[in-house]
Amino acid sequence: MTVYLKDIPLKQAQERFYNALVENNLWKILRTESIPLDENAVGRVLAEPVWARISSPHYHASAMDGFAIRSAETIQAMPTSPVILLSPDQTQYIDTGDPLPDWADAVIPIEQVEALDQQGKPANELRKPTSIRIRAAATPWQHVRPLGEDIVASQLVLPAGQVLRPVDLGAAAASGHTHLFVAARPQVAILPTGSELIPIGQPPARGDIIEYNSIVLAGQIRQWGGEPTRHPITFDDFDLICQRVQHAAESSDLILLNAGSSAGAEDFSSKVIEHLGEVLVHGVAVRPGHPVILGFIHHKTSGGKIRIVPVIGVPGYPVSAALTAEIFIEPILAHWLGRPAWDPAVIQANLTRKITSPAGDTDYVRVVVGQVGEKTLAAPLARGAGVITSLVRADGITILPAGTQGLEAGSSVQVRLYRSANDLFQTIFAIGSHDMTLDLVAQFLAGQNRRFISANVGSQGGLVALRRGEAHLTGCHLLDPTTGEYNVYAIQQYLPTMPVRLITWVNREQGLLIRKGNPKGIVDLTDLVRSDITYVNRQRGAGTRLLLDYHISQLHLSLPNIKGYTQEEYTHLGVAAAIASGRADCGLGIPAAARALDLDFIPLYHERYDFVIPHSHLSGDLLNPLFDLIQNPEFRSAISSLPGYDLSQMGNIIIP
Repeated sequence: MTVYLKDIPLKQAQERFYNALVENNLWKILRTESIPLDENAVGRVLAEPVWARISSPHYHASAMDGFAIRSAETIQAMPTSPVILLSPDQTQYIDTGDPLPDWADAVIPIEQVEALDQQGKPANELRKPTSIRIRAAATPWQHVRPLGEDIVASQLVLPAGQVLRPVDLGAAAASGHTHLFVAARPQVAILPTGSELIPIGQPPARGDIIEYNSIVLAGQIRQWGGEPTRHPITFDDFDLICQRVQHAAESSDLILLNAGSSAGAEDFSSKVIEHLGEVLVHGVAVRPGHPVILGFIHHKTSGGKIRIVPVIGVPGYPVSAALTAEIFIEPILAHWLGRPAWDPAVIQANLTRKITSPAGDTDYVRVVVGQVGEKTLAAPLARGAGVITSLVRADGITILPAGTQGLEAGSSVQVRLYRSANDLFQTIFAIGSHDMTLDLVAQFLAGQNRRFISANVGSQGGLVALRRGEAHLTGCHLLDPTTGEYNVYAIQQYLPTMPVRLITWVNREQGLLIRKGNPKGIVDLTDLVRSDITYVNRQRGAGTRLLLDYHISQLHLSLPNIKGYTQEEYTHLGVAAAIASGRADCGLGIPAAARALDLDFIPLYHERYDFVIPHSHLSGDLLNPLFDLIQNPEFRSAISSLPGYDLSQMGNIIIP
């Protein structure tokens, strides 16, 4: 019976698996092949070095259109005492790239020569003169590409392990090659398993999950130089999974069994691997990706030999699946291809908020990164293993070693970047209240060489972020119940010494989001205290929550009587999703969120949503494309197509 290894440290799991690959003679370039030297070779990895078969150039070549000469015969040439050379004995016209005559050792550009005819007058045909007159001495080998200037026969042109670029192909061709020996692409089989899975394009019923992990994994495999094969979804049937794994083993170097790697009753992956081979690791102390399985299949070939095929049980959650590929699969493919493993650029950044981490796990935290003033900031994204959009938005990963239980806001961390560091300096960092128009801002600015990254922490949290120097701007809609004014009092309270500009962005409706058809007959806020109503709230510090609390107090309603008041979401769409899913009956939000999830909307209030921008960020040109959107007809039309928005005051400056 195989002993399953639970929660072993990441490094130990990697070493156990890689050592087993070494023992089975699989920790090397698996196969090589000869491919034609053409544009299709880009991205392939050289399995053998490229040595020059010929020199380049393989003759002395002219570097200019001009006349080949013997430099010694021009020594006396001066502007006041020119030298005349006869053609063809002392000079010969040649074009760029033409071989230099054996007797010549220099070239004079055509524009520095006076071509003469038989009478010593300017020749009509510059390229076929009887003689030439020159007024400056030439130096030996001037304007000549000598034999071997670029490449000398027998020299190393490209080392083994080089990932071929377009310019590498040119160098290989120049050195006399027509084919290249490269590492064969490792064949990787991807088998999605699970009775709840449905293929892309099939409308999902309740409980169905669209299977897209195999696309992500296949894309990663191809990006890293492998050749993926996506197999059909296999239902949770032990014998059927075994059959398909054995079939995949016939033509694969690595098998990825996706899902079914947890410790639950339907943990088919470990049972299948144990039945067909050996489980080395089941459970690694890494988040996300804890239930990963590492093992081997013992496949009997048609010739009766036993072939060892590595297999990895990849967790079903999409983030866990993608990061498992980065952590375990990419290094294997790199070794099989003979290239270095992925080595991303690493920068130092400061966390924008506190994060917690399981003490015993190596924690991979997705972050977005931006440059605000002199600070490089890393804002942690959603931690859920099922939140694939957190990887879409992520600029990089910060890794918290096992034993780290968390880090405070402001802590310095290393970020392994997914994108160019230069992109970070074109990033507008917005931290504050959520609004649907922020996604439109990001969409429109993407075409203006700007990234717009927004983190939803509420209006109060956004002002605190400005005070800490952690954002370029914040979206804010904090009502002063005493004056009825928005945001001015809050700025005085949170940013008393910071010069800021307060600019109106949109006016918008707020109201109750309810299920389609209003089955509970909800009318207004007074219904929230009904025992049959479950409310979903915004987080503390959100302007929407403060708006609710103000009107609840005006109505003299009891907060403890509002069932679900402590159930919090960070965005209007989060509130809408909670209602659409049945977790709640209603919540305060904006009509655009109701439309997005096909909910009904009861309008209650109008409010002003502003941008607060420190003066220190107004001097450069980073925010100019954002301000340009205010007058952009296409952008304004896109907002106007959403319900509940009024743009009549957009761009008004409340505080200059």
